[in-house]
Amino acid sequence: MKNPKFQIQELLGIGLTLVVLGIGLAYGLQVMGDVKTDMTTDSAEYNATGDAITGVAKIPEKLPTIATVIVAAVIIGILVTYLWARFK
Repeated sequence: MKNPKFQIQELLGIGLTLVVLGIGLAYGLQVMGDVKTDMTTDSAEYNATGDAITGVAKIPEKLPTIATVIVAAVIIGILVTYLWARFK
């Protein structure tokens, strides 16, 4: 059995996905805020837009936790694979 080798390029896709997600959420929230200001305050659309902004804003709050879990999973995977190959 060959020793598994890991390269940093394998993690590039995960990192880029997190960056694109953060940028997309930031611009999305900005657009939603602009849409909300265009509506009158006594309409159902204004309330719906406000609720949507509140819901979408919770995703970036969790982004650091998601990134931490991904990094921990990668580190654990590397350690388990290395130890499995070493002591098998």
